Amino acid sequence: MQGNQATNPYKEEKPFVYEFGGPIGALMTTISLPPLVLALTHFASIGKISLDPTEIKNNCFSNDLSIVMYCSLGLMGWFLFQVFLERFLPCEIAEGVTLENGKKLCYRLNGHLAFWVTFLVLAVGYPSFSPTSPSSSDTTSTGVQLQFKSFPLHLLYDYYGDFALASIILCTILSVYLYMKSFVPNALLAKGGNSGNMIYDFFIGRELNPRSLNESFDWKEFCELRPGLIGWAVLNAAFAIVQKEKLGYVSGSMVLVNIFQGLYVWDALYQERAILTTMDITTDGFGFMLVFGDMSWVPFLYSLQARYLVDHDPNLGLLALSIILLVNFVGYSIFRGANSQKDAFRRDPEGSSVKHLQYLQTKRGTRLLTSGYWGMARKINYTGDWIMALSWCLVCGFGSLVPYFYAIYFCILLIHRSERDDHMCHVKYGDDWVKYKKIVPYRFIPGVV
Repeated sequence: MQGNQATNPYKEEKPFVYEFGGPIGALMTTISLPPLVLALTHFASIGKISLDPTEIKNNCFSNDLSIVMYCSLGLMGWFLFQVFLERFLPCEIAEGVTLENGKKLCYRLNGHLAFWVTFLVLAVGYPSFSPTSPSSSDTTSTGVQLQFKSFPLHLLYDYYGDFALASIILCTILSVYLYMKSFVPNALLAKGGNSGNMIYDFFIGRELNPRSLNESFDWKEFCELRPGLIGWAVLNAAFAIVQKEKLGYVSGSMVLVNIFQGLYVWDALYQERAILTTMDITTDGFGFMLVFGDMSWVPFLYSLQARYLVDHDPNLGLLALSIILLVNFVGYSIFRGANSQKDAFRRDPEGSSVKHLQYLQTKRGTRLLTSGYWGMARKINYTGDWIMALSWCLVCGFGSLVPYFYAIYFCILLIHRSERDDHMCHVKYGDDWVKYKKIVPYRFIPGVV
């Protein structure tokens, strides 16, 4: 029976379901996003949208390939430094979800510690050598003295466009390597990235969890949280330093954007375990989409507000800054409260903080929350996330549309991601998902949408 079933010529195979517009959409996205990042870094630098080729050439890049090469080497050093921290800092070993092959992967969780060590090294870890002269009491103290200073972070401002270009080049190289690596025997492939179309699979990512160093280094989990996310916070800090050098002070808007986005980065690293159950880790392959998104799009798009503020600060008053602070607090409270509630329920449904919550028992054996944050809307955490994103843009005032690109893009992204989640959950839970949507009918805002 098994043999007949395996070779049944009448067995209907389900067609592969493409996302992102299929191969053509994947190709267009791969081609268009890198120039968009370069354009936005330029717009943030000049404070307006300008498509003048001469202006872009004179202000966006140094027009020196050797500079791009040095920026590439700097980014490679940054990446290897983060790998070093991941390898040698104390860590917690955590198991991920059960994969299609029945296995669970182990992850080294020390991103939170790596975050603080990184900023400590940047503050006092830059080695320099200076000649010493003999003192009146000690005539033997001549030679060279080793000193440690702060890293010259102003270079990130000086060569912002060149660093962005270097990140695009390196992300493309890494994506090619990961695509080739996915063809090794016994690689676990992502369902959504194994279409057989080279362009589409390169974009989505064929291999689900590519690993190296005797299978102990997880490329996707590492890149999701370390180089790009911490790099974003470093870029913001660099822009605050440059603003102080230029103006003699750091503005209220710059302080708030560094606090808001620094808290966001810190929170992601502090809650590192929570990422192990997200779609990025459990479902999506690791291809150009995530590689570029993690290490080029995130640091250079998400730092647009801080870069804009260096030269175009709106000088907002105390009242405006206080209102923006309140907006961010509301968004963060919803975002963190919802995610923490879901994570606590997944770990222990009988825990004291979540045992009172109502849920829908599914045929798969899992439970879907129908009260608390998750009884208000199915993607209430996305709502909080977007409110925070809006507050980041508001600190830039209303003098230019450029800082608001992030809020506009992020709104589109969250809507698209919610639709992907809805489709995948419908496939996963079947009729239970239909029942769940009747109990929790709103997606983002209770009583509205």
